[in-house]
Amino acid sequence: MSQTILISGASGFIASHVIRLFLESGFKVRGTVRSEVSAKIVRETHAEYADALSFAFVKDISAPGAFDEAVKGVDGVIHTASPFILDAEDYDKELFNPAVNGTVSILKAVKEHNPSVKRIVVTSSFGAILDYTAGHQPGYIYTEADWNPMTANEAHGADPVAAYLVSKTLAEKAAFEFVETQKPSFSIVTVAPPLVYGPLLHGYESMSKLNTSSADIYRLFNGSSKEVPDTVFWACVDVRDVAKAHLLAYQTPTAANQRYIISAGSFSYQIFCNIIRARFPELVATTPEDKSSLPFPDVYKLDTTKAKNELGIAFRPIKETLMDTVTSLKELEKITA
Repeated sequence: MSQTILISGASGFIASHVIRLFLESGFKVRGTVRSEVSAKIVRETHAEYADALSFAFVKDISAPGAFDEAVKGVDGVIHTASPFILDAEDYDKELFNPAVNGTVSILKAVKEHNPSVKRIVVTSSFGAILDYTAGHQPGYIYTEADWNPMTANEAHGADPVAAYLVSKTLAEKAAFEFVETQKPSFSIVTVAPPLVYGPLLHGYESMSKLNTSSADIYRLFNGSSKEVPDTVFWACVDVRDVAKAHLLAYQTPTAANQRYIISAGSFSYQIFCNIIRARFPELVATTPEDKSSLPFPDVYKLDTTKAKNELGIAFRPIKETLMDTVTSLKELEKITA
């Protein structure tokens, strides 16, 4: 009998690929969504697996007892739901509280209502590892031993991006603290990717409704960016590899209570634009050309040795990810035109 996996935030970009991979791997999936509208989109995205897909409605992940019913009867949990807001104004209300309370709520629900669950995988972020204020940090190599040092109090005086990164830090630390203090019957694994790109699985009614990372690529070739944007985060990974990391983290016994950096390597928007112009001739006129002679700067690197050795994961080349993303967006553009 196949296992049923609860996947929170089922309508999200990363979650759509996680759901697809678990379904393809023979699992049944129960996805949490806020509304029937979201459930309909997820159903249509995975229509060929309709018999293995069900839903639980969770309108507010930070509400007390939000996941109490959703966790009943499942064999494992993948927690992807967390606010991804890069222009928040009220950091506590929009970021910190829902990120932390949502994570603790699902862990608490499993502990109290489903002791048969043995593994919960939490989607964290490289933002919980990166020292955002440290700049390029030439020669520095980030590992899972690093933590974002910015506190919530410090974040209140910083920009919204910094606040988002802190929300991921607070949520991940809260997850490990819960396991340490509450001694549940399950172990957790956290997966920490940097910027996540890749092809879309579900459609959008218009290109203006794209998820954040897809919109980040779309602006590079749709004519809206007249110059190559400044690169802020210097690493990325394919969403399909992020999904694979979640599956492996769930299946690997030795991954218990570990965190893993999931990254394909370094990139810059200049490199992305160069690839788009070279591989998609029809987009040359709308993709900015960087005419500077500056080389790729000496910036920090991410060490993925632990994920490769312990999870056995391999990463797609960044060029493949970008080309698949652009192709996917061009196809969606035709449909929504």
